[in-house]
Amino acid sequence: MKIKLFTIALAFMSMSMSAQITVTDTDLMSVGDIIYQAYVDAPPSLISIGNVGPNQTWDFSALQVQEYDTTEFIDPAGTPFGTDHPTANLCIEDEGEYIYINKNIQGLNLVGFDNVPYPQLILPLPLTYGTTTVVGPVTIMDSVMVNAFLPDSFAILITMGQAQQIDSINILIESSTEFNVDAHGDVIIPMGTFDALRLKTDDVTTTDYFVYCSDTSTGNGNWYPMPTAIFPSEVEITSAYAWWTNDPLIKFALVQMDVDSLGGVIEVDFLHSPSPSSVTDLSSNNFNIYPIPATNNLTIETQNNELIYLDLVDVTGKVILKKEFTQTTSLDVSHIAKGMYYLNLKTVEGKLTKQIIVE
Repeated sequence: MKIKLFTIALAFMSMSMSAQITVTDTDLMSVGDIIYQAYVDAPPSLISIGNVGPNQTWDFSALQVQEYDTTEFIDPAGTPFGTDHPTANLCIEDEGEYIYINKNIQGLNLVGFDNVPYPQLILPLPLTYGTTTVVGPVTIMDSVMVNAFLPDSFAILITMGQAQQIDSINILIESSTEFNVDAHGDVIIPMGTFDALRLKTDDVTTTDYFVYCSDTSTGNGNWYPMPTAIFPSEVEITSAYAWWTNDPLIKFALVQMDVDSLGGVIEVDFLHSPSPSSVTDLSSNNFNIYPIPATNNLTIETQNNELIYLDLVDVTGKVILKKEFTQTTSLDVSHIAKGMYYLNLKTVEGKLTKQIIVE
């Protein structure tokens, strides 16, 4: 009996050691979610990307905040360029620029910026340990220009005597991306410890040069690769790492790192508490908010002549409306459903959250 119990215990331990999570689209951000990140561009030397493989532990608890950043995901409908990106179901407003995103079961995709389409896979889904996804090569630039740089004497060299004149130059830039979930384990950051998958992303950009050379006697011509002695092909590889979890309270990458060609960490983004100590709570005496309960209009007044950012959110965290004002403003709440809401007010000096009832 003791031997049987011991065998069962060993089997359970083996299962625990080999278990790993899966991250799907339902684990990621949705409209109304607010992500709080911290940034540091000079991480301590003990912060490293760690090793590949299962059951790793990455201790990033020594990370110190250099700057704070807040990202709010809003509904593309009603944004200035929402109709330009009908496939987008998420949007970020970043200092006046609108970033449009599509989240689905296959991945997180960048759709475009403002009214400019820019389709690109950000994150393949689902994420499981050992999966690899390759995208590309995708043509970034394919530009032909009239030759004004190379002497025609190069044509004989380039074409092995088949042509005597260089007419045009073609610059071809292609990009490919490889996503590789190469490790899983525990990630320790200042706000806690989480089960996570590590995703390595390698972006490879290749630039090639071609010339169109023609025979001056016959007029016939063709494209030729540019000799490396004149314009060598260029290959640029950039790598980054991100740790993702399926913890229902997170919804974003726990840690993101950019690394140099030797794997040294250049900069780090990591999640932090939604109430960093550097942001002070404003006194409710700074504001006059009435009437509460509100029926048609809600008025907010302050004596301070400074810019105030306002969000009205429901109990699920969904943003109902946003506004910027100084001194006083009035919100039309007659069109929203009756119930409880939260009014978030933020200035350069701090923030205040006030509970609002709409009747």
